[in-house]
Amino acid sequence: MKAVPIDSEYLLDVLLKLLFTPSPSGYTDRVVHLVCEELERMDVPFELTRRGAIRATLKGEAERPNKAIVAHIDTLGAMVKALKPNGRLQLVPVGHWNARFAEGARCTLFTDHGQHRGTILPLKASGHTFGPEIDTQPTGWDYVEFRIDERVFNLEDLLRLGVHVGDFIAIDTTPEVTDTGFINSRHLDDKAGAALLLAATKAVKEQGVELPVDCHPLFTISEEVGSGASAALHQDVAEMLTIDNGTTAPGQNSSEFGATICMADMGGPFDYHLTHRVIQICQEFQIPHQRDVFKFYRSDSAAALEAGNDVRTALVTFGIDASHGYERIHQEALESIAELVAVYMQSPPLYARDRYEMGPRAGFPTMPG
Repeated sequence: MKAVPIDSEYLLDVLLKLLFTPSPSGYTDRVVHLVCEELERMDVPFELTRRGAIRATLKGEAERPNKAIVAHIDTLGAMVKALKPNGRLQLVPVGHWNARFAEGARCTLFTDHGQHRGTILPLKASGHTFGPEIDTQPTGWDYVEFRIDERVFNLEDLLRLGVHVGDFIAIDTTPEVTDTGFINSRHLDDKAGAALLLAATKAVKEQGVELPVDCHPLFTISEEVGSGASAALHQDVAEMLTIDNGTTAPGQNSSEFGATICMADMGGPFDYHLTHRVIQICQEFQIPHQRDVFKFYRSDSAAALEAGNDVRTALVTFGIDASHGYERIHQEALESIAELVAVYMQSPPLYARDRYEMGPRAGFPTMPG
């Protein structure tokens, strides 16, 4: 195994492309095509599931037991719940996020025949009208509405415009990259993970690194609604490394710098041996890292296991401040994890017996202690 240089300019460029491509869960075809185009430029073969999850392949010396590295390209968003008599729209969230982070967001409404711009606002949005009531009104999705930037004043105007219940709404990402390396944007979860996975794939491909086994970069399209990697795996995948966001908040050990290795989340502990392989790589290649446990969190790994996949899973994260809100990360973390991923692609399989779905006791590992 050896370190390979990561093209940081490409990483940031493809991240911005992803961020400017709307993809709330259920409305992901555009971003699927974008990722496919990036893989085609690298001459990396791939295939799609019926709904658009992407399974790319970097060929290794052996086909089994192979590995997968997964990031999701769907995001949070909203959907029209009802058309209101005042010409505005009642909403429900796509994915799990708080309406207080939606208030004031600029958005795009996608109808059957076009798209329209607008803003999500609290029901009482004018301080000149409601005075202190704008600070005391409840928060939640029942207390916001979508104001469409068209000449609509009633229900009939909305119908004439072609707006329907179930239309998707994508939230503007409004990314900003500072001179100090911070990246502020919505939906860094998990488009930053997808960008660094593409950057690691590019590095391994361009450097002509030989891999011991087949490695599958995966890009899933429904993680924010729970199903994630449940459908993108084949039974030949023995170990899967998930890339997603960590949370830098009081009581957490995550950081906006380096790689944060998640030891357990609400789905339970991650695979002991694969997690420690990741930590070992960080130690050997001097990749800054820390460990954390997430109590209110799940990822593509949980979806894969709940779907019945017998696969070892681990989770590496980039620390995000204000997750599922207006998020902030640092470019250093993305580069650190891309370096880690590129080395992990070169690592031998954990255990030879993992090539079999069922096997003898011989070769089965044990734990220290």
